[in-house]
Amino acid sequence: MDKVECVVIGAGVVGLAVARRLAQSGREVIVLEAAEGIGTVTSSRNSEVIHAGIYYKAGSLMARMCVAGKHALYRYCSEHGVPHRNCGKLIVATTPKETEKLDSIRAHAQANGVLDMRVLSGEEARALEPALKCDAALLSPSTGIIDSHAYMLALRGDAEDAGAAFAFHTPLIRAKASAGGIELEAGGGAPMTLACNLLVNAAGLDAPALARLRPGGRLLAADPQPPGVPAVDRS
Repeated sequence: MDKVECVVIGAGVVGLAVARRLAQSGREVIVLEAAEGIGTVTSSRNSEVIHAGIYYKAGSLMARMCVAGKHALYRYCSEHGVPHRNCGKLIVATTPKETEKLDSIRAHAQANGVLDMRVLSGEEARALEPALKCDAALLSPSTGIIDSHAYMLALRGDAEDAGAAFAFHTPLIRAKASAGGIELEAGGGAPMTLACNLLVNAAGLDAPALARLRPGGRLLAADPQPPGVPAVDRS
């Protein structure tokens, strides 16, 4: 049985980012991916928007991570040549009643640490977008767009440069805790066995099913086991 320090399940944007960070910290990393390449499922079906962090609950982890992550993402894209554009966004009010809501949206954004938003008159908004018909608008300068696949390619490149390895067409079948770490069985027609010290579940839509993996049992796409069951056998 081969032994590796860290195994990441899933080569979507989260799995790639985790693998990159682990590898750059000097750890030995293998990424197991059931599909034929990186980012083929959830990570390939998103809006490619860099969100400002306007609407999340104030003080929540989501709000804090979005605002901090936005700045980190712009910086990463600039440093790695990932196509992106800090184009901004207009939240448009078409009636005076809707205009009254803009101040509350701005106040909520400020509570989240989004401090650059500005209320525009209808005339100011039309100067930015002549086709608009609006009473007023709220400008979010830090909203942007990104080429998500180019971003994932950059993350993969960083991970591989730091020594991470990728195994495609390699779904996780079993996982079981042992005295020496976690034993895995993965792969298609000819499954391989692998042991690791750290197992990261970044399987996207399949992550809940993986987390409900029955002790010593096979991973099912629709596992009837209730949530909260450990992903590995610790008996």
